[in-house]
Amino acid sequence: MIKYLLKCKNRHEFESWFSNSKEYEKLKKNEKLKKKKLIECIFCKSQNVDKSIMSPNVVGKKNIEDKIFNNKEFIKIKKDLIKIKKFVEKNFEFVGDRFSREVREIYYDNKKNKNIYGTVSLKERLELEEEGIELASIPWIDNKEN
Repeated sequence: MIKYLLKCKNRHEFESWFSNSKEYEKLKKNEKLKKKKLIECIFCKSQNVDKSIMSPNVVGKKNIEDKIFNNKEFIKIKKDLIKIKKFVEKNFEFVGDRFSREVREIYYDNKKNKNIYGTVSLKERLELEEEGIELASIPWIDNKEN
């Protein structure tokens, strides 16, 4: 297994695992596999993804200690994100892919004030930003421990 740091056209960076280095190259070069859209940005769903610069992983005592710390930090961040998710699900109305329409109604009609959450495409998000509507994105993770 090999782990690559990937970067999309919108400069989002994320990691992905491959069986070996040839697997990544095969996915990027083979037109049939490209059409299946097997590699996409985890943040914005962009299909325009390339490998980013990354340093080799050299194992040593300090490296192992860093990984233990990072794992503890990761667990804390994950627990915090689960708390945020539960709060949003309890206190906000899920409007799904109608989000951009609903948020415009709230923004332009000051009388209608309600808390909502949902999904938008990158195009819709950019249009809302152009209109002066600010959005917050929250990584939506599973409540599972693993």
